[in-house]
Amino acid sequence: MKFNDAKISLESLWDVIGENQGKSFLTKKGLPFTYTIKGGELFTDRRERSITRSTFEKAYEKLRLDRAVENAPARIVGPKTLNVYGAPYIWAVFMGIGLIEEEVYQEELNFISTV
Repeated sequence: MKFNDAKISLESLWDVIGENQGKSFLTKKGLPFTYTIKGGELFTDRRERSITRSTFEKAYEKLRLDRAVENAPARIVGPKTLNVYGAPYIWAVFMGIGLIEEEVYQEELNFISTV
């Protein structure tokens, strides 16, 4: 897993997430979903509760800090280890916008886009 914080900054994160609403994403378990943004909240089509902008920012900071120490083993390796509310969706959005790169995810998303 690669974290691309040089590609998307914390300051631009919510704007990038907003630009991608309505697109298809996949959770780590392969469940497809889309989302809409209303103010500072993200609503998926799979859940009734929202995930706040501050939760996305907290997850971003956790990932950035986890990767900050050079040659240290990563402790955050998936949604469960992210340990925030809505982690499967946050992880999926981060992968979908290119903040997190996982090869398997890109292959599955490309397959869904062609169906």
